[in-house]
Amino acid sequence: MPDVQTFADLEADFQAVVSKIIWPSMTTIDRRGRPRTRIVHPMWEGATGFVITARGALKVKHLEQQSPYVALCYVDLEGVNPAANQVYVECKAEIIDEVEEKQRVWKLFKSQPEPYGYDPAQFFPGGATDPEIGVLKLTPWRLEVFSLAAAMSGGPKVWRQDV
Repeated sequence: MPDVQTFADLEADFQAVVSKIIWPSMTTIDRRGRPRTRIVHPMWEGATGFVITARGALKVKHLEQQSPYVALCYVDLEGVNPAANQVYVECKAEIIDEVEEKQRVWKLFKSQPEPYGYDPAQFFPGGATDPEIGVLKLTPWRLEVFSLAAAMSGGPKVWRQDV
């Protein structure tokens, strides 16, 4: 598996998949140490992801009470082979409650064309300053971009950073 030195070395391939697939599965660890998976809608700003979520959501409880680490999996289900394009992201997740950052991320989601971007007010009518809203900041420690073509020509691209 060839490692790349910088996020920039795989950013175009990463963005092509995440902006098309949009809804990855995300796994957290529950109170009994078991994995729990659900779909989420992250927005990526370079190598940093953001998820707008209810502050009381189960995923937030898992992150606060069990482990701050999550795994995300994007899979392109179009085409002849459903495993053609994949992105795997292992991250440290932080809950952001600062109003200024929540407002900035809210605007980031609204600034992108649908379906990658969207107006969060359709899910959270109280707006970005609502204390019931939290933002998950996702900081990858490992990011892998995989395709069948890559597998036949040297393997997936993997980028790592200390988190």
